Amino acid sequence: MKNIDIEKWKAMFFEYGSEFGLKIFGALAIWFVGSWLIKKIKNLLIKAMAKTKYDESLERFISNLIVGLLKVILVIAILGQMGVETTSFAAILAAAGLAIGLALQGSLSNFAGGVLIMIFKPYKIGDFIEAQGEMGVVKEIEIFTTKLNTTDNKEVIIPNGTISNGNITNYSTEKTRRIDITMGVSYNADIKQTKDLLMKIMTDHPNILKEPAPIVVLGELADSSVNFKMRPWTLTEDYWIVYFEIMETCKIELDKAGIEIPYPQIDIHKKS
Repeated sequence: MKNIDIEKWKAMFFEYGSEFGLKIFGALAIWFVGSWLIKKIKNLLIKAMAKTKYDESLERFISNLIVGLLKVILVIAILGQMGVETTSFAAILAAAGLAIGLALQGSLSNFAGGVLIMIFKPYKIGDFIEAQGEMGVVKEIEIFTTKLNTTDNKEVIIPNGTISNGNITNYSTEKTRRIDITMGVSYNADIKQTKDLLMKIMTDHPNILKEPAPIVVLGELADSSVNFKMRPWTLTEDYWIVYFEIMETCKIELDKAGIEIPYPQIDIHKKS
């Protein structure tokens, strides 16, 4: 009887051992071959994106995303080799993904926004932009957020989902910018003299471009002043310094010429 039981257990051991041994061997083979293939695919992706001059952060993100997906597929293949019902496993993953997606709706929106920003590049690190009511230099572009440094050196963190769905003004895209200045003078001022003086102020400034040429026109007859519109062009990086210098020079030169810059006033006439 004991010999029969031993023989029976031996037969079962060899039967299941050989069956599971083959499965384990197959799973290990899939793991090693799959890991090697994933590494090769990752290297090929990095080389391909390097040739097309993608942003480094975008390269890293895309390669990590694809490698992560391939690893999930590899794990499912190994579980299938081991005899696990992969259809039910996939259903569990889908249900878990749906639950996580519902719980992290805002985060997924920001993630998608980060992907769009990295692909379409409406701005890059170092650009001066305006978005969601904030202005500043782009400090970092992360998967979920964009960090700006404002002109007074505050850090502003904006969710990528919000920033990608709103208006973005990038002041650094073009090499040159036009400065728009409104200069009001008294109604007693001579129009030609004022125009000539304002034009001379612009043409004498070393950082104002000759092309496109600056212009000055009479733009508005306001309540208390005659408003001239000054439109000089300068390099983007010189915008603010030129703006402030032109404003200061206008005040100095208009005062020298005896041309009054009026302030809002009301004339009251008394009827006797």
